[in-house]
Amino acid sequence: MNMAGHQIINRSFPLIDSREKVLGQYQYISDLRLPGMLWGQVVRSPYPHARIKKIDGSKAMRVPGVRAMITSPDTPVTRCGPFIPDWEILAREKVTFIGQEVAAVAAVDPEAAMEAVRLVEVEYEELPAVFDMEKAMEPGAPLIHEEKKDNIAYTFDVDQGNVEKAFEESDFIREETFYTSSAFHAYLEPNGSITSYDPISGHYTLWVATQVPYKAWLLYSQALGIDRSKLRLIQAPMGGAFGGKFESNFHLVNLCLSKKAGQPVRLVNSLAEEFVTAPLRVSMKIHLKIGIKREGTITAREAEVIGDNGARTNYGPATLMTACYRVDNLYRIFNTRAKGSLVYTNNVPKGAMRGFGNPQMILAVESLLDMLAEDAGLDPGELRLKNTFKNGDVTVHGWVIGSCGLDECIKKAKEASGWEVKRNKRLPEKEKPRGIGMACCNHVSGYRPILREFDGSSALVRVGPDGKVTVFTGEVDIGQGYKTVAAQCAAEELGVPLEWVDVAPVDSQTSVLGIGSLASRGTFMGGSAVKKAAVDVRAKIVRAAEKVLDRKPGSLQITQGVIVDASSEEIIGSFKEIMAKLTNAQAGQPFLGVGHYVPDTVFPDPQTKYGNPSPAYSFAAHVAEVEVDTETGQVEVINYVAANDLGKAINPLMANGQLEGGALMGIGWALTENLIVRDGRIAYTNLLDYKIPTFADMVRVVPILVEAEDPKGPYGAKSLGEPAFNPVAAAVCNAIYNAVGVRVTRLPVLPETLLQAIRARDRGEEGR
Repeated sequence: MNMAGHQIINRSFPLIDSREKVLGQYQYISDLRLPGMLWGQVVRSPYPHARIKKIDGSKAMRVPGVRAMITSPDTPVTRCGPFIPDWEILAREKVTFIGQEVAAVAAVDPEAAMEAVRLVEVEYEELPAVFDMEKAMEPGAPLIHEEKKDNIAYTFDVDQGNVEKAFEESDFIREETFYTSSAFHAYLEPNGSITSYDPISGHYTLWVATQVPYKAWLLYSQALGIDRSKLRLIQAPMGGAFGGKFESNFHLVNLCLSKKAGQPVRLVNSLAEEFVTAPLRVSMKIHLKIGIKREGTITAREAEVIGDNGARTNYGPATLMTACYRVDNLYRIFNTRAKGSLVYTNNVPKGAMRGFGNPQMILAVESLLDMLAEDAGLDPGELRLKNTFKNGDVTVHGWVIGSCGLDECIKKAKEASGWEVKRNKRLPEKEKPRGIGMACCNHVSGYRPILREFDGSSALVRVGPDGKVTVFTGEVDIGQGYKTVAAQCAAEELGVPLEWVDVAPVDSQTSVLGIGSLASRGTFMGGSAVKKAAVDVRAKIVRAAEKVLDRKPGSLQITQGVIVDASSEEIIGSFKEIMAKLTNAQAGQPFLGVGHYVPDTVFPDPQTKYGNPSPAYSFAAHVAEVEVDTETGQVEVINYVAANDLGKAINPLMANGQLEGGALMGIGWALTENLIVRDGRIAYTNLLDYKIPTFADMVRVVPILVEAEDPKGPYGAKSLGEPAFNPVAAAVCNAIYNAVGVRVTRLPVLPETLLQAIRARDRGEEGR
């Protein structure tokens, strides 16, 4: 019997919950029912900025089946929010964006609730509004929140090295302004929750699909003014998130509505409501300047970033911060300066979305590096290779690079894409021009500033008398496969088949605490904790087995579902049979392993921003090949190579899926997802007009897993979820330039705007 090497890790398995998903047996919020449950519906503002003069719900309350209605007096007065306390559960004196929650009703069926909402009469006095983030900062601009006299919600400044001197010593300098668009997450399942309130005990129960159950539990109990013990939060299965399901004001509305109704209430957004309430990607204006030496060494970077926060703060501050300085840790840049401003407008609130500000700045940096490579007569790939980090390097901001496979990513991406042949190949004029472009990125594997209380993760692993294993973790599966990764880690350490392992839902009453699914932290942090808990319970089981079976200490081992003699590999018995004996010997008590992982991360200094915020860093190099129709401006991605340094692939099948999905999502952001907003109103709130790529649009993606194993990661693993997306738009835009000589500085790249730029190029003007 071969006991060497991994049995479960680094092997491809389907998601452990794939059967339930495929058969439609997964119970999402929309599928759940509670006895006596009511249907909730929200009254939303039709104006971007207006004073509320009067709310009359008398007609609504006369609708048959309506059981309750709430307005702001039915909610706590205290404002709340994950970063800045500018949330009102229901608007009190004024509304600041179209779609803001003004009132809510609960009824016995959805039809009665919708009719009641239609009959709620709200008298508004319209106020001047501002939608452009630069105009919002001008003196005299309408104030979204009176306490913010300049409409600036948050600023971020960082300055390291000697930027002026470095630019003076540069042989080539380029600067350009880039505009990145907002975007809708377009997950399969809309935001929703079911709440129940017990008036006798004063306890709330909240069933909710959220990426951050522990953070939500903290915020909601604080917002309601109750002790945490009086709020039970149960994580429901999720149909995707991509950053759109963090803490939500929507859930607080439902908690208050259920209390007023005295019955459980289900509140689920429609798709149209999702567009105006789920925090969209932060759109940015980025002015960037980079200098290099003649041989390609990067000397300095300077950036000014302005981000649209919308009218209410979600995760915009963290997104702006990421955009301002994370990319400094991608290449060896030791003179850098960035200034960021997050600006209130009367637009829909903005927040986290896959990449968290990194893809916005990656577009600017990777485009400018291509421009500088052209100036210096260098191959873009070679320029990047001259500036990559090596294992053990420390970046300008104090990030410790324990492992870096970027060199290998660049080389393998070039080779797989046919870079050397295609880069300078010119097709006959009758054919559509083709181009090839590269972009790189870095990302964290967890991020220390997410939660001040602690970093890392913890887990419990329970083994019962039947040999079945249950993992209790505070981390969340949002569709990316974390449950499968956690199960693989437990199965690997316990030496049992994967199908014997289950992962329990997150429940604040029974689960360990967990920071949640953000900053690409699930596999690294959660996997590390589960691994330790599994090692702990395995040791307890082996010690108990040796005692019950009268064996010498250290003589037994668990492997492939059986217990064997460690020296002779003789099978002593099946794991399940022996577990029954062991639990009987301790009066039915199951075996419980505990484990926690606390990384040696450092909360960056508030002034200098210096400090190592993540235990490991992932890298990637992507190459896009495009074909451009110069008659229509239409761009088609015909080949895509994604080489990602993920440390160690816990599950190669899932990893390849991440790269394929990330590529398609990034292509959508680059080329088709045009979120039109006029005077604070989203022009369309459906997936017919808002064009996300579908299965029919899938391009040929060549996934390359570069396994630069990290010494701190579980089995050497690092993050993959966000770096699968981060460089895509930049690679596509660089490929467009290689094809037609037009530099893209604004997303999305619409056919009509690209066609105008091509015609400008033909007139001898610089295409932009």
